[in-house]
Amino acid sequence: MSIIHVDHLSKRYPVAIKQPGLKGTLRHFFRRTYRYIEAVQAISFEIQPGEVVGFLGPNGAGKTTTLKMLTGLIHPSAGQVQVAGYTPFQRPVDFLHQITLVMGQKQQLLWDLPAMDSLRINAAIYGLSDKEFRYRVAELAEMLALADKLSQPVRKLSLGERMKAEMLAALLHRPQILFLDEPTLGLDVNAQVAVRSFLQEYNRRYGATVLLTSHYMADITALCERVLLIYQGQLIYDGSLDKLLEQFAPYREVKIELDCQVNAEDLASYGELETFEGCVASLIVRREALTQTVARLLADLDIKDLTVTDPPVEEVIGRVFQAGAIA
Repeated sequence: MSIIHVDHLSKRYPVAIKQPGLKGTLRHFFRRTYRYIEAVQAISFEIQPGEVVGFLGPNGAGKTTTLKMLTGLIHPSAGQVQVAGYTPFQRPVDFLHQITLVMGQKQQLLWDLPAMDSLRINAAIYGLSDKEFRYRVAELAEMLALADKLSQPVRKLSLGERMKAEMLAALLHRPQILFLDEPTLGLDVNAQVAVRSFLQEYNRRYGATVLLTSHYMADITALCERVLLIYQGQLIYDGSLDKLLEQFAPYREVKIELDCQVNAEDLASYGELETFEGCVASLIVRREALTQTVARLLADLDIKDLTVTDPPVEEVIGRVFQAGAIA
């Protein structure tokens, strides 16, 4: 049985229209007119307990709006949604104990106080005993390598340490469903890796369900076997990441190192020239033309080295969004 069930979920926002000038201001005050923005348009999907699912889309596609409807922060305009058997916007206490929402650009820890003080407030809100509080903090702090930082004021922590402390605070009540909106936003590479490792371990240890949005494709490839793609409020793909790459990467990346310099124009006939610097070039070649193109390159040019790889996953996703739809 699915733990998250979404059926034709939509969100429509009214936006007031104001004409310029005094006349427009008066009309706007007494007789306001509106246009409507379809932020999310009739999306449907199901997520099973314990799944880690990536939720991808360009800025403004409707990702955060969808997460806010799934957590009950906003009321949907149409459709149905069930999370852990509850209707989110009714916000029952038992439902709130089972979920958490982590937003990379928001913080809940008090800036001038040690993180431990904010954690005690969270423990009181969720009714944890002192024994359970100490056990959970110790366990999560060990998983996050944060034990020696919780007594410091939050403002003295690095960005990566603050994000890990925010994660600890959000998971103190041990939720079974994690909604993560850009949890590694702004972090350096080492901090990103630490957060990903923690999420993998949390999912393994507690069987938690995770719905993750991120602009860092390394987050998605490290954590998610399944992805949802949303574009202009519409769900355009729901399936495995591997199948997405196989279906929508009908080309390969051919990197060549030449013995001598050639002109960019000389390489254009072999494929789409992606990068070209000195004697090293990268070409995008359609799969069906790959064998013939490689043979031509070896026959026509003085090549020192040649490698053929799949394009980076972020390029594939970008091309899907540029197309705007998936057949």
